[in-house]
Amino acid sequence: QVQLVESGGGLVQAGGSLRLSCAHSGRAFGTYAMGWFRQAPGKEREFVAGINWSDSRTTYADSVKGRFTISRDNAKNTVYLQMNSLKSEDTAIYHCAADRFGAGRDTDYAYWGQGTQVTVSS
Repeated sequence: QVQLVESGGGLVQAGGSLRLSCAHSGRAFGTYAMGWFRQAPGKEREFVAGINWSDSRTTYADSVKGRFTISRDNAKNTVYLQMNSLKSEDTAIYHCAADRFGAGRDTDYAYWGQGTQVTVSS
């Protein structure tokens, strides 16, 4: 069973930065595609970024391209989301997700974390 635990959320001013982390508790982390999703109050969950398992190829939502960077450290079983130039519309609960042998795109994740709150004040 895979458990995912996010950390690094908080309150930041618009234009600031945060780095989210997601620790993966299962074995063979290197065989899992990892993704970040977010859900704002009253809105549906949306894909933010993904990274595949085989060559760390990344995919981003248009709304975060050029501002957010997803990366992984297989030695630490951790995936990161570096968020720069934050905007008020980035305020949401951010969840990480994992899918074994997945493509790291916007669908088909089998495991989910509980989420971490990111609040951007304008």
